[in-house]
Amino acid sequence: MSTESENEAIKLPTSLDEPRVVEPMRLPTIEEVRGQDIWNNCAVRSVTSGVMGGALGLAMGLFLGALDNPIMQDEMSGKQQFIYTAKQMGRRSWGSCKTFAVMGFIFSATECVVEKVRAKHDMTNTVAAGCVTGGTLSAKGGPKAACMGCAGFAAFSVVIEKFLERHE
Repeated sequence: MSTESENEAIKLPTSLDEPRVVEPMRLPTIEEVRGQDIWNNCAVRSVTSGVMGGALGLAMGLFLGALDNPIMQDEMSGKQQFIYTAKQMGRRSWGSCKTFAVMGFIFSATECVVEKVRAKHDMTNTVAAGCVTGGTLSAKGGPKAACMGCAGFAAFSVVIEKFLERHE
């Protein structure tokens, strides 16, 4: 076998008129393998999701806090309105940041652990993670609220997964 033919792509005909090009398979580099190993760690994945969820919550809180209008807008000066709006944005963004961080952390951790235990990547992992997340976030409201949170967040998770089409 010559080295020139090893470096060329193999051409296989798909029909009588058209040749088909088959590219050689590229093996992943050691950096890619290490990166995948790090990302497959449930702790890394969960913390990353928590941080990203917190950042999303912070941004949403800032935006929604800026939309809140003071009740006594006519009686406030411009400086008072600015201070009120800034405080409102801070409260709203910090609350959203905490909620989204906890939500992202719990969902990601549960999905990763269920996936590792089952050794499968399918919709069941998403349903279980959604149920645990929804139940945990609404547990302060009692058992009925936890069950409703479980069912609601599991259904929402399935809809999002179907929309993103991550599973077949």
